[in-house]
Amino acid sequence: MQTAEQLIATQRAHAETAFALANMAFDGAEKVVKLNLQTAKSALDEAAARAQAVLSVQDAQALLAIQSELLQPLAEKTAAYGRQVYEIASATNADVSKVLEAQLADLQQRFLAAVDTAFQNAPAGSENAVALVKANLAAASSAYESLHKVATQAVEAARGDSGTANAKAADDAQEQPA
Repeated sequence: MQTAEQLIATQRAHAETAFALANMAFDGAEKVVKLNLQTAKSALDEAAARAQAVLSVQDAQALLAIQSELLQPLAEKTAAYGRQVYEIASATNADVSKVLEAQLADLQQRFLAAVDTAFQNAPAGSENAVALVKANLAAASSAYESLHKVATQAVEAARGDSGTANAKAADDAQEQPA
């Protein structure tokens, strides 16, 4: 059983973690908002420049040339924007994952300590039941570790695939004829 001081300390730690996670989420959202504002400002500036260029066109040939010049940079900028959003999301996710993994490790440690304490106070003759419960806990912990490794590898593979897809899109945009 936990004492009142331990309960207060636990609650304080949980509150600090919750606020840290909220700050991480807001930091990520703030970065996306800044990126969106920069992108919108850049798009507005480019639209004004394009409008000026279109208004100064003397013939249809020049208009077609201006239009073809716009396609490649647009594809590149779209791919760059996607990469930046992905990087922000990945960084925020990694920060949150670290905090949650630390919390889970602490929770597991506390649970195992509580189980050990309970086993130390187990009545005589319950050694077989205690051994069975410990074996099950060890198996569950091992299964969790295996699943966690597989999930981490899957996330890393998805990150690699996404990076490859973004690079391919950027390469395809550069290869388009002007």
